[in-house]
Amino acid sequence: MSAISIDGLIGIFATAILPIVAIAAVGFALGRTRDVDAGPLNTITIYVLVPALVFHTLVTTPLSGATVLLVAVGVIAFTTAMIVIAGGTGRLAGRTEPLLGAFVLAAAFSNGGNFGIPLSEFAFGATGRSTAVLYAAVQGVLLYTVGTYVAARGSGGAFAGVKRAAKIPLVYAVVVALAVRWLGLAPPVDSGAMSTLQLVGDSSIPVMLLILGIQLSGTNYGAALRGVLVPNALKLAVAPVVGAAIAILFSSTLVPIGFENQTVARVFVLECAAPSAVTPIILVGEFSEHGDGPISPPEFASTAILTSTLLSIPILTVLIALLRAGVIV
Repeated sequence: MSAISIDGLIGIFATAILPIVAIAAVGFALGRTRDVDAGPLNTITIYVLVPALVFHTLVTTPLSGATVLLVAVGVIAFTTAMIVIAGGTGRLAGRTEPLLGAFVLAAAFSNGGNFGIPLSEFAFGATGRSTAVLYAAVQGVLLYTVGTYVAARGSGGAFAGVKRAAKIPLVYAVVVALAVRWLGLAPPVDSGAMSTLQLVGDSSIPVMLLILGIQLSGTNYGAALRGVLVPNALKLAVAPVVGAAIAILFSSTLVPIGFENQTVARVFVLECAAPSAVTPIILVGEFSEHGDGPISPPEFASTAILTSTLLSIPILTVLIALLRAGVIV
C-alpha cells in the first residue's frame, strides 16, 4: 500500500481526469458557440461506434469468461441496490412520479460509457478499458429496459423499454461477441476485419466525450439546482460505497469465483462512482409525463448530470489514488 501525496493527486488529475475534462470542455464550448445538434452524433455513436468498441473489446479481452460473468452480476447487483436505495430516499424526500423516476435514474445509473470508459483507460490501462466497456455494455442493457420502466412508471408506457432495447445494436453486439468468443470463431487480432473494428471502436472515445460536453452545454439548471442535492449525494457518496462493498465481496473467499485481479475490482468501483448517466435525459424525455410542476423530469435529469459531473472531478481524483494505493480493494 503506497502513500497518497498531493503530487500524486495532481499527477492522477493530469493523466486520468484532465484529458476527459479537456475534450468534454471542447464539446461544451462548441455547444455554447455553435448551433450543434448532438442527435446525429448520438445516432452514429449508438448504432456504429459503440457496438464496434464493445464487440472488439469483448472478443479480444484478456479477461476470463468467469470474470466477464462476475462483472455482469456485479453491475446487476449494484444497479438493483441503488434503485432500491434511491427509490426509498426519494419517497422520504417527498418526491412523486414523474419526478421520482428522474430522481432514481440520476442516482442509480453511472456514466460508465462516455465518461467511465476513457477514465478507466487513462487510470488503469488496457484492463481498465476492457472492464469499463463490459460494465457499460451490461448497464446499457439495463438502462434501455429497467431504466425505461422507471422513467415511464405511471405514464402507461412502462414496458416500452423491451421494444426499445430490441432495436439497440449494443445488445446484439454483446450477445454475438460472447458467442463468437465461446465458439472460438474470432478472426485473428491483426486481421483486416478486427483492425477495422478496432479503428471504428477507438474513435468512439473522443466522440462520446464531445457529445457529453455538447449535451451539458444545453442544460438549464436554474430551477432544479437545489432539487438535485440528494441524488447527487447518493450518486457520488453512497454509490461508491455500494460498489466497493460488492467488489470486496467478490474478491473475498466467500465467493467461489472472484475477480481474477485487483485491477478489475478497482475499475468496477470506479465505474460505480462515475457521475450520473446521460441516457436518462433521453428516457425521461420520451417516456415520462412532464406534468405541470415547476421542474420537468428532463430538466431535473440534466441538472443532476451537469452538477454530478462537475462535483465528481475532485472526488474521482481522490478515489483513483485510494484505489491505486490499495486502500479499498
